[in-house]
Amino acid sequence: MTVLPTADQLAWQEAGFGLFLHFGVNTFHGREWSDGTLPASSFRPDALDVRQWVDTALAAGARYVVLTAKHHDGFCLWPTETTDYSVRGSAWRDGTGDVVGELARACRAAGLGLGLYLSPWDRNAACYPDPAAYDEFYLRQLTELCTGYGPLTELWFDGAGSEGRGYDWDAIMKVVDAYQPQAMVFNMGRPTIRWVGNEDGLAADPVTYAVASTGVSVYDDRQAALDSVRYAPPECDVPIRRHWFWQPDDLDTLKSTEHLLAIWYRSVGLGAGLLLNVPPDRSGRLDPHDRARLLEFTGELTRRFADPLPARLTPVPGGYLARFAQPVVLDHVELREELAGGQRVSRHQVVAGGTVLASGQTVGVRRIHAFAQVEVTELTVLVDGDSPALRAVTGFRTGHETTPELERQPEFRDEKFA
Repeated sequence: MTVLPTADQLAWQEAGFGLFLHFGVNTFHGREWSDGTLPASSFRPDALDVRQWVDTALAAGARYVVLTAKHHDGFCLWPTETTDYSVRGSAWRDGTGDVVGELARACRAAGLGLGLYLSPWDRNAACYPDPAAYDEFYLRQLTELCTGYGPLTELWFDGAGSEGRGYDWDAIMKVVDAYQPQAMVFNMGRPTIRWVGNEDGLAADPVTYAVASTGVSVYDDRQAALDSVRYAPPECDVPIRRHWFWQPDDLDTLKSTEHLLAIWYRSVGLGAGLLLNVPPDRSGRLDPHDRARLLEFTGELTRRFADPLPARLTPVPGGYLARFAQPVVLDHVELREELAGGQRVSRHQVVAGGTVLASGQTVGVRRIHAFAQVEVTELTVLVDGDSPALRAVTGFRTGHETTPELERQPEFRDEKFA
């Protein structure tokens, strides 16, 4: 039986691209992971400007942002009633600040989706060793976030640090169902989207939406079985630099525009979602180098795909005839599958005049192919699968005939117990 998506899942897939915002007490200590003992008073983003975050996201074409409301260290970016290890215990704004609240208001005003990351692992909470007590603690935190900040696009449950640990996911999902039923649930509990399986931002063909298990974390190669086969498209997360939290000494690891383009082609261009981490610095603003690189990358995407050439589709044996209104010169084509009835395309080819321009396995919400420039009036798109259906074929002349190349990146893995 084909597994069907919900309307909210399809909307999330259409969005395609979001920004990750790792921000917290780690930012002020040059740390990637901390153990819950860094002083709350050290959190001081005295020039915090969430509108700059939102304006940058919009300028980059992102449709949502995901903020680390609580990372593994347990420090909370909202004035939670559950712990003093939060903005309430910081020197910033004399303990009256609320980063989550400010960002929620800015996103709502701009029409930008807001997602929140709430780490299940908590290295500060004294009750963490007691599963029942911690489950209650965590449910209170989740309820505060789900009831205090308006509609959420995504709830991000990171498995890192929780390898082998059980949580009361039934109770957790009852909170989500009660207060944020439209939010995408990332990877744990009853996920509606899943981790792609690496922190490089890369999917691989086929990109399958119906799965029976999900990856846990970069520290655990095992798969976590789901209660049934679920429609759960992947989200590809990757930092714009080597680290997730802003660091003062890693500017040399800022990814190039070419590498970011290569990531986009291998995530969004394969039918997955992309969540690119661009972390605020100690001032509370996005680092100008990161911001400039982000906008260079997305500006090039805009330039390449600014002039779509839509084709009219006619079903033919084995696929579709895609006819353009007049002869066109193309070096890219975008295929879009009809997903309301589930993902059904298992293999496809794009053919012009008997020559195969491109081929692959899944199509999904969007599939981008690059090829040597051709002048055509029509394309034939052959599709295999269980009653496969396309809804759109669009051509582009980008000036580029190949997929951008990935550049070698420095070896790195978060120090789990740093």
